[in-house]
Amino acid sequence: MTVTLSEIQAREARHVLQTYKRQPVAFVRGQGPRLYDVDGREYLDLITGIGVASLGHAHPALTAAITEQAATLLHTSNLYFHPYQAEAATRLSQLSGMQRAFFCNSGTEAVEACLKFARRYWFTKGTPRQEYVAVSNGFSGRTMGALSVTWDEHYRTPFQPLLGPVTFVDFDKPEMLATAVTERTAAIIAEPIQGEGGVRPMPQAFADAITDACRRTGALYIADEVQSGLGRTGRAFHSHTLGLSPDLMSLGKALGGGVPVGAALIAEHVAETISAGDHGTTYGGNLLSTRAAVCFLEQLMEHGLMEHVQAVGAGFERRLRALALQHPSIVEVRGAGLMWGLQLAGDALPIVEAARERGLLVNRTQSTVVRMLPPLTIESVDLDRAVDILDAVFTAVGNEVLA
Repeated sequence: MTVTLSEIQAREARHVLQTYKRQPVAFVRGQGPRLYDVDGREYLDLITGIGVASLGHAHPALTAAITEQAATLLHTSNLYFHPYQAEAATRLSQLSGMQRAFFCNSGTEAVEACLKFARRYWFTKGTPRQEYVAVSNGFSGRTMGALSVTWDEHYRTPFQPLLGPVTFVDFDKPEMLATAVTERTAAIIAEPIQGEGGVRPMPQAFADAITDACRRTGALYIADEVQSGLGRTGRAFHSHTLGLSPDLMSLGKALGGGVPVGAALIAEHVAETISAGDHGTTYGGNLLSTRAAVCFLEQLMEHGLMEHVQAVGAGFERRLRALALQHPSIVEVRGAGLMWGLQLAGDALPIVEAARERGLLVNRTQSTVVRMLPPLTIESVDLDRAVDILDAVFTAVGNEVLA
């Protein structure tokens, strides 16, 4: 089907709920780290569907796996067994050290499951706890439970009252956890690196404070690794880099390489308090999504993908830090592996738009941060090209950011 951008925009304006502010481009094809729009123009993709296309676009192994599965069997429901949930769960257990997995359709659903399982744990213990502690600038999703532990009032206010009570603590104030976390706290939820919050890594002091607070009160720790997990930082999970031992973990984005799938990982001491019927999903863990997850996990665990991220990520970091030294509108570089944010002195939108016009896709978060989440398979030559384009962009429009 041949269609123009203006035709797509006109149809969406009439029939699609207007909850998104889309950029004026429509993509129809991808290959590796590149996307192609309706006019055939090529773009270097450093946002990958917000960290979803973890193996790049049209990866041969993933394409073969989902094509074969689509031609065989897509869905039978969780009333019956099939091979791929067990395979994906086994691999996730090997990576995480957490014994159990619950498969769902997205990272937000994984957060919802973790919040429920934390309450279920305390209900079973005979001392029900309803409270949560979350983090300023944290983002865990837009459904009612996940939204409740998401910090930004812009997302929260129209939908009050939410699940609660929830107390928010700043990354820079680890000493406040000792007050916030009590014997009424069911769980602490925190991203090891905040994604939507501006690519903000958790300080080691805050990680240590989580460990201390959980030890003191018995509160569970939910590691929201939807964006930072599964090799994104060059390690399986960034929470492990910080010495954290989660009781629950939410996963999504990278897990299916583009096929919608999420997972909640559950340590055995929590899993043993959960019974049949406590949670469920119609589509979650279907054959297509878990087959895709198995394919991604095979690439991650058996084909050197994490080592590749470490190697190319180190070079990317060096180039980004050198870029910041050349352009005063960049005030900080934050991240790890292939998850990076450029904190700007002002609005990042002019940079995002100018980059797109030059064939580079990045995005803006927290208004003043340029976020980059390249495919984990990207090569250094493409990252170098991306930085060269950013250099030209900041040279051309960096003064608009400073204005």
